[in-house]
Amino acid sequence: MTLRRKPLFNVQAFLDSEGVARKSIEFERGAVIYTQGDVCDTVMYIRSGGVKLSVLSKTGREAVVAMLRPGDFFGEGCLAGQPVRMGSATTVTASTIVFVKKRSMVQLLHKQSALSDRFISHMLARNIRIEEDLVDQLFNSSEKRLARSLLLLARYGNHEKSIREVPPISQETLADMVGTTRSRVNFFMKKFERLGFITYRDGLKVNDSLLTVILHD
Repeated sequence: MTLRRKPLFNVQAFLDSEGVARKSIEFERGAVIYTQGDVCDTVMYIRSGGVKLSVLSKTGREAVVAMLRPGDFFGEGCLAGQPVRMGSATTVTASTIVFVKKRSMVQLLHKQSALSDRFISHMLARNIRIEEDLVDQLFNSSEKRLARSLLLLARYGNHEKSIREVPPISQETLADMVGTTRSRVNFFMKKFERLGFITYRDGLKVNDSLLTVILHD
């Protein structure tokens, strides 16, 4: 007897359906979606494009905490009672973002179990990623942290291609993600390119062989 695989829940189609209270806004590259300290009352979903989540310290230093792609939620802190945004969200490319007010999102999660399951999976994956990032920052060199960031941006392990394209991203942003300087990022990127781990033909592309940098002691 062959078991039929349950089709994945289409979040975008559901949010686009009638009866769902939401607002869709198109942003240009580099646009600010919200700023650290803004009122936190909306959950957002990336329909297309990409979003950078960052935090600014009191001394003015920025740290990139996540790079998000289509299909990702963000701003979900409001569901846990967060009164203001703990960081900022900026587009890294032209993007379309769906906004759902806190009250509407809570109602949807209660009524639509498939959406609730998808959202919980998203939250668990984000928590695992945060823990991995913390370990990475504590124990790995800046070279290994950069290699890991590039592989994550290229969605390593999500499909079978050995070479995958990375969304447009500056070396300054990579430096913020890794916790080092732009000059160090530039040095390592040139090294990775020389070794064939990355290529700049038709945009930045990452080869699976970059994984050897992380595995090498």
